[in-house]
Amino acid sequence: MTAGLLPPLLLWPTGLPEVSLLYALTLALLVAFWLGRVAREARRGRVPRVGWWFVPGLLTLLLARVGDLPALFGIGAGLLLLAEYWPGAYGRPRRRPRLAWPLSGLLLALGLLTSSLLAGQANLPTVLATLLSLLAGLAGLLAAALSPAPARREKAQGFALRWQQPQLPEWPEFSVTLTGQGARLTNTSPQPLKVVGWSPRSVNAWLPPRNEEGRLLDLLGSGQSAFLPLSERETGVRVWYVTPQKPEQTRLFRADWVPSTPQTATPAHLLN
Repeated sequence: MTAGLLPPLLLWPTGLPEVSLLYALTLALLVAFWLGRVAREARRGRVPRVGWWFVPGLLTLLLARVGDLPALFGIGAGLLLLAEYWPGAYGRPRRRPRLAWPLSGLLLALGLLTSSLLAGQANLPTVLATLLSLLAGLAGLLAAALSPAPARREKAQGFALRWQQPQLPEWPEFSVTLTGQGARLTNTSPQPLKVVGWSPRSVNAWLPPRNEEGRLLDLLGSGQSAFLPLSERETGVRVWYVTPQKPEQTRLFRADWVPSTPQTATPAHLLN
């Protein structure tokens, strides 16, 4: 089937006898609405997922008019509704979208348009391929250009803080509760605290904090706890940590206690 060239975004008469100017403008308004939605979601850090079904839905609506097939119109309308109202239509990507493939789609659309202009005509598959490349390229370009830049991560704070001169708070920001297999370190301050390392009193160690399941912990919110495995003869712990307000200033928490003996069934512990 031979047809005239379909201009970008259907803003002018298509040259397809079956497609009226009013129908083309209606499709163009749908395209503008969808691209606006893609731009809004991109500013929120989300990209199309099921939302990509808008592109085949729009092409199906065009085919329904060209081929005079009402069933295709229903399918196309269903795809548009799916792309707009599906709960997972847009989602956060694992990494920021890149410009490579959207630019490739736009270049492909430009090449198809150029070849059609030189030939003076375009068949229906060329028109559909041009629209597909153009819409996908524009949407991908908006998603990549408008997505917020990833937040800068703070520099890793680890073993180097062990050798800085620590600050001893006037009032302890942790509490220690002895258990049968170690100690439970609890954040008693009203703010989150970043525990960078700890050590039993009897050795010069540098151990990462973990929970009772053995998973590494980085930040302890107010009221949250970490598990410190200790032997029964241990007499204390040392904990190095920083606050969100002063991540460069190391703080030290110390807790000492008297181990359990036959005369003292319950170990007494002294904070700081």
